[in-house]
This record gives sequence, structure tokens and C-alpha cells, in this order.
Amino acid sequence: MNERESLSPLFAEIAEVVAANRNRVEVLFVDDGSTDGSWDEIARLAAADPRVHGIRFRRNFGKAAALAAGFRAARGGSIITLDADLQDDPHEIPHFLAALGGGLDVVSGWKKVRFDPWHKVWPSMVFNTMVSRLTGVRLHDHNCGMKAYRAEVFQEVRLYGELHRFIPVLADARGFKVGELVIHHRPRKFGRSKFGVRRFAKGFLDLITVKFLTGFGHRPQHLLGNLGLIPIGFGFLGLLTLAVNAVVRWMSDSTIGASSLTQIVLAILSVGLLLFGTQLAIAGLIAELIVDRGPEDLEPYCVAERTPAPATPLTEPS
Repeated sequence: MNERESLSPLFAEIAEVVAANRNRVEVLFVDDGSTDGSWDEIARLAAADPRVHGIRFRRNFGKAAALAAGFRAARGGSIITLDADLQDDPHEIPHFLAALGGGLDVVSGWKKVRFDPWHKVWPSMVFNTMVSRLTGVRLHDHNCGMKAYRAEVFQEVRLYGELHRFIPVLADARGFKVGELVIHHRPRKFGRSKFGVRRFAKGFLDLITVKFLTGFGHRPQHLLGNLGLIPIGFGFLGLLTLAVNAVVRWMSDSTIGASSLTQIVLAILSVGLLLFGTQLAIAGLIAELIVDRGPEDLEPYCVAERTPAPATPLTEPS
């Protein structure tokens, strides 16, 4: 979005790198609602070189939508993404391809030496540490825009919202091999960053979503049901306490008498906990029904390959 000045230098670098390494490539520029004439520049590059293709959004839909459109349009067996601000170095492309050739399915860049202001670097370090610990996918830089993928990854990983930064996590959950590569990061020359502090709040909420999808996406009742058992247990314990107290008072005074404020509060709290826990359990059951009747892309497994199918169908023995 609004990176017109950097588009021509970026493509020139990419063309130089692929020519030196004799790579057969196509270059997809996704214009995410630019207002600075970026599309005119993309159209000029496409007219001058048949390897260049452009996709223009009617408005700004965000990075995840832009990447999803690019992934859908890409025709190659390997896909490399990089931002258009020239901070990602195209000379890293051969290194990413070598990593894919070495057996990895997803290769994430690691900006070990980063040329960004401190108010972006420090929160990003905290975020990356939290994502690595919660998901088990140990990467130093989940937010890095320069990544490489095998095309088949996107036959099983679907992007929506702002889940683009969690593609390695989603791919790992499907059984793909994920690794990282230290890359050269460069200072920004043109324009300004499109991301502010708010992205970290959104990232945290998306992290909760990803943790649920990768950990309990095919067994939601294991999460919601177990969470529901906690308030249900405390609710029953509270009602049991009230019942025992009533029996003791009845046996000692022969009459129950007026309830104290503490007993009233405990009764209301116990009933509320029971209702809350029951709602969580019911939500888990409904989620299980949705998963059970969902489309095929929600299958809880990932097939790496199959042996060739027999030429003739199976028949019953005579």
C-alpha cells in the first residue's frame, strides 16, 4: 500500500537476482488500496516485462487478504513473500530456495539485526517470545514479511482476518516442516510504515484464535467442556455447603430460620457458576456438531503422499 517509489527498484533487484541464479519466476504485486499511483507503476512494469503481474484491490483490505490473493494467483511450486518497502533484501531469495530444497516446507526470515525504531522492535520481541512459547513453534521473528513456502502449504492453510503472521504456526499444526533463516534487513528509504502499536493488540487476540484452532480446532469440547467443569464443580460445592449448613441448623435448632447475607450471596454465586459452566459445555457440544458436519478442509489430518491407485477397481472374490 502506497509504495510507488520503491516498486521499480524492488523489481530491478529481483530481476538481477533471478538472472544471476537462472531462476524461472513470476513476480506478483498486490496493490492493497493504494492512493499514490502505485497501480500505474505496476501496470508499467507488467507492460515492460511478461513476468510481472498485478492484482489491485478496490480498497485497503489488509496484509492477510493481500497475501491470500497472491497465494491464490501464484503458479510456481515455491512462493516467496517480501514487503515492497525495500527493507527485505531480494538477494536472500537463493538462500530461501536452498532452504526449501533442503527439506523445509516453510522458511521464515529472521531479522537478527533490525533497522526499525525501538517502539517496534521491543514489543515485537515480547510478542515473538509469547507466540513461540504458547504454540511450540520456536521462531525468533514470526512477524517477518519475508518467508518462503512450498505451494502445497496453501492447499491446507487458509488465511483470514490477520492470521498472516501465524502461517508457520498453522502450517506446523498440519505437519509441515518449519524453519527459519537469518536475513539481511535494510533501513526504509521511501514512505512510512503502515503498522502501529494497535497491531500488537490485534496480534494477541489472533494468537488466542490460532492457539484454539491448532490445539482444539477438531476437539473443541476438550477445551470448552473442561473449562465448564470448573465452574460447575464450584457451583455444586457451594450448593452442597448450603445444604450441609441447613441440615446442621435444622438438627440443632429444629428450625432453619432466616438466611444470612453470606448464605444468600453463596446461593446466587453457586447457581450462577452452574449456569455458566453448563453454557460452556453446551457451547462445546455445538462446536463439536459444527466440526463434525464441516467441509472437507477441516479434516484433522494431513496426507503427505499416496501410493499409486490400482488400475482396476476392487472386486468381490469369486
